[in-house]
Amino acid sequence: MSQLDVTSKAKVLIEALPYIQRFKGSVFVVKYGGSFMDDPDPEVRAKVATDLAFLSAVGIHVVVVHGGGKAITRAMDASGLEARFEKGLRVTDAATVEIVRKTLDEEVNLEICEIVQRKLGRPISIPGFKVLRTRRLATDPSGDPIDIGFVGEVERVDPAPIRKAISDGYMPIVSPVGADTEGQAYNTNADVAASRVASALRARRLVYLCDVPGLMKDPSDPSTLISSLPDSQVAGLKSDGIIAKGMIPKVDSAVHALQNGVNRVHFIDGRMPHSLLLEIFTDKGIGTEIVRS
Repeated sequence: MSQLDVTSKAKVLIEALPYIQRFKGSVFVVKYGGSFMDDPDPEVRAKVATDLAFLSAVGIHVVVVHGGGKAITRAMDASGLEARFEKGLRVTDAATVEIVRKTLDEEVNLEICEIVQRKLGRPISIPGFKVLRTRRLATDPSGDPIDIGFVGEVERVDPAPIRKAISDGYMPIVSPVGADTEGQAYNTNADVAASRVASALRARRLVYLCDVPGLMKDPSDPSTLISSLPDSQVAGLKSDGIIAKGMIPKVDSAVHALQNGVNRVHFIDGRMPHSLLLEIFTDKGIGTEIVRS
């Protein structure tokens, strides 16, 4: 290794040092989602797990909330059930919600735990029904009445099990399957679940791992990436169509989190090697951060 290589690595560590010192003891909620969850290259997920383990190793309390929509669709196909969507929301009857629960709680969640554990992290599985109190979703994103079965919206989060896991030295891995007061399971939007968990924990950071670089003025041109965005400008970007489709619930959830105790929200590309570390521990970052105005 040349002296230049050694010096470059030292500069990276020095740049990271003030962030490590600043964030030690803070809670970071990471929404684990995006197409990288299904990437055929296991190294993509391994690099994400390495970043999570790194954050934990330097004293940051990491809480992961994951999705798994494609895994659910595959499980439904295997069971002979057709995935149906209404206004972008999965229609979830009694048979479907059981598949959702099993897939997310018993398969996706445990797979993430195993990957993090291989990187010497200390994950612990927390099924969403233990912390997410939900009710049946009654309206669609535009406010019109809707009935799509066992799809829920998060009414509140019980942070006690998550805080207990953190105090015991674990990294909680939370699924987005909530339950009502009678124990009925509901499929919830994982972006919203992550936002509500982050708010309940008063997280210092909420990070969405996506399959795009962040928010871009022109979705086809990465050079138009918006590095920093005050939440007061979100409404204008939505009306201009810059924030559209699948990014709308993510960004709305980000704004809700900022208005309810979260310090900052980040959108980064989970497919980029070590994007989480680059966003958190470098001066420039590589994604989009949304801040309170």
